[in-house]
Amino acid sequence: MTSTPTFGRVLTAMVTPMHPDGSIDLDGVQKVARHLVEHGHDGIVVNGTTGESATVDDPEKIEALRAVVDAVGDQAMIVAGAGTNDTRHSVRLAQQSMEAGADALLVVTPYYNMPTPAGIVEHTRTVAATTDAPVLLYDIPHRTGRALTLEILTELAKVDNIVGVKDAKCDLWFATTAMAETGLEWYSGADEFNLPLLAIGALGVVSVVGHVAGDDYRAMVDAVLAGDLAKAQDIHRRLIPVVNALMSTSQGGIMAKAALVELGVIDSATVRLPYVASTEDHLAKLRSGLQASGITR
Repeated sequence: MTSTPTFGRVLTAMVTPMHPDGSIDLDGVQKVARHLVEHGHDGIVVNGTTGESATVDDPEKIEALRAVVDAVGDQAMIVAGAGTNDTRHSVRLAQQSMEAGADALLVVTPYYNMPTPAGIVEHTRTVAATTDAPVLLYDIPHRTGRALTLEILTELAKVDNIVGVKDAKCDLWFATTAMAETGLEWYSGADEFNLPLLAIGALGVVSVVGHVAGDDYRAMVDAVLAGDLAKAQDIHRRLIPVVNALMSTSQGGIMAKAALVELGVIDSATVRLPYVASTEDHLAKLRSGLQASGITR
């Protein structure tokens, strides 16, 4: 592992807190950002999928980003989600995000319209060209319908400020090959695969469960860096209940908000349709998972 990864080692794709009426809770945004920094994080992703980027409009995104920058911008790498399936829209959002104080950009593969590999490359190059700041690619083919192939990554690695990949593909052999052949910095984008990806050379994690287990993921990363695989395995296994509770019970963003309410970080777990609030059954599983993994207020 390199000693100075561009984006940090422990990041979370942050939820966007909302008031019960569905408006953005900027005070809650800052509370979550401070909570993350206080619990092992050196980076925060704002306006990613977990932040309900599909249903938070651009002015709201910029307001939330500014709130995070104001709260913790001097303490953490602030990565702004700027990926959409419309290149012009992505360019505008990238420009606005950088003006609002972001340190870096997260660019997801264009979704739904399923461009060709050449289209993915040109889209991403065009968005990256809006800034000199570092760009983290987001490979999550089960949401986008298109995977970042080795050929695509090889082309994009030639762009000076495209420096890393958030990997939610969960293909360890592909990740091994891509790390070796492209030199891109690799980050786990799926909590179930955090330890396996760290073990084969990922530099850090971009988590959802990090909302409640940031200190644990910091300890896991540090253990891997120190060559203490047994300690990292112990943390990985202890977190099984909470990872299952957040990532398998319902939907990660929904459950992360509910978990933050359970821990007293925010007041409301409100989400926007098409998301719906956690059921009592889901909340019971969440409480059980938090308790079993030793996560309390």
